[in-house]
Amino acid sequence: MELDQSIMQKAEVLIEALPYIQRFNKKIIVVKYGGSAMVDEELKRQVIQDVVLLRLVGFKPIIVHGGGKEISRWVELAGMEPEFKGGLRVTDEPTMEIAEMVLNRVNKSLVQLVNELGTKAVGISGKDGMMLKCKKRFSNGEDIGYVGEITQVDPQIIYDLLEKDFLPIICPIGFDEDFKTYNINADDAACAIATAVKAEKLAFLTDVEGVYRDFKDKESLISEMHIEEAEEFVSGGTLGGGMLPKLQNCIDAMKEGVSRVHIMDGRIPHCLLLEIFTNKGIGTAIISPGEERFYHAE
Repeated sequence: MELDQSIMQKAEVLIEALPYIQRFNKKIIVVKYGGSAMVDEELKRQVIQDVVLLRLVGFKPIIVHGGGKEISRWVELAGMEPEFKGGLRVTDEPTMEIAEMVLNRVNKSLVQLVNELGTKAVGISGKDGMMLKCKKRFSNGEDIGYVGEITQVDPQIIYDLLEKDFLPIICPIGFDEDFKTYNINADDAACAIATAVKAEKLAFLTDVEGVYRDFKDKESLISEMHIEEAEEFVSGGTLGGGMLPKLQNCIDAMKEGVSRVHIMDGRIPHCLLLEIFTNKGIGTAIISPGEERFYHAE
């Protein structure tokens, strides 16, 4: 009996994923979810499908999400003009109220998508369980309002949710020592949380394919880089857009114990599965000295 080739290809895909499933079983993976994948409804569903699958095969995923584009839209609807300084949103009191409202709305929409796929999720902010304590963040010495810089993470509520088999979905709202509310950059929050829970992986969904040696040359995508090489890129100042602070965040997280970081294009359908479960991956993996990307295809 001759089997259909497409069926055999499906079996090969599953076998290719097996060693990754074995290695990362019961390990925590933090997914920073943002960019176009949060705006396009089909991409949103595919990302959530990926995360649910990770959980069902034994990973312990945590989603940390932003919502910048949606916040800007609601700020404009309220008759205000979104303002940024040094890449950070100027956040006065009315803007902070809008940001918290929008982020919680986005949070619960993601919870609903996970629930629809048969997995229980709980949406929280950094206020819950007093998880994300912060102080006022400045942009080049300038006061930009209620923008927070994380000073302490208490991960107990995350551990409690994971232990009870819930998928935590976290929006980056924190509080200061006076319990005032602050908006926190989602990349910063994801790195701080990944560090606090000693995550095996930290995955960034972005609007670029990964890290390039030369951003103008799309053939120069770096599939794998060690942390020392990442530090050279940061100090060299050749990175464009928002990749420089993102890469610095990755370096900081790895120095604090996160095993590896993946930067990938969230616009690619099922990018998480392709990056984590295939031998070649699709984005940039940043790994510790002496490690390999964990290739198995020979």
